Amino acid sequence: MNNILVVEDEIPISNVICKYLKVAGYDTETAYNGQEALHKIETDKFDLVLLDVMIPYLNGFDLIKILKPKNISVIFLTAKDELTDKLQGFRLGADDYITKPFEYQELLARIRAVLNRNNKLTNKIVYGDVEINLDSHEVIKNGKQIELLPKEYELLILFIKNRHIALTREVLMQKVWGYDFMGETRTIDAHVQRIRKKLGWKNEIKTIFKTGYRLE
Repeated sequence: MNNILVVEDEIPISNVICKYLKVAGYDTETAYNGQEALHKIETDKFDLVLLDVMIPYLNGFDLIKILKPKNISVIFLTAKDELTDKLQGFRLGADDYITKPFEYQELLARIRAVLNRNNKLTNKIVYGDVEINLDSHEVIKNGKQIELLPKEYELLILFIKNRHIALTREVLMQKVWGYDFMGETRTIDAHVQRIRKKLGWKNEIKTIFKTGYRLE
């Protein structure tokens, strides 16, 4: 699950932003000034920082200079709406620049766009609280590495790339084991059961009666 730091000195605004982010499935932490934000960034891992410009002690334009070498994505969220401010934000390395007031649906869409772009650059897939590195084949859930067998890993990738699509056992067998596989479909069922157990996915992978499976 992606972890987002909200750096905003107006507590009511910060609280509402965090509420929407949590409903959308993100983990959040808050900081109300630049120094507090810097401390949290140095002690925790964040995928994205929502950063106000006009914050106490260390303003957003100064803070981003420290953040960018750490390869942390930054979206400015600020009332500073002059073109010169926007240009400065992008020149300093911001991934996006949103001016107040804003629509929360637009904010969520822009956050998803930045995170998806970063995932493509790092060849990574994120599904809920599961993160998969396609280069190293590492599967991480809530920060903990999950050990999958090779065929379990291939099935997991196939499910995620075809989410919301019902996949028959025959299709799963062909895609993962190959057309010449002579085993029984019970092999598929056993592998799916192990994936469910290892990832704690009791409800995520649905059984389609007499057909196969679908990832919700």
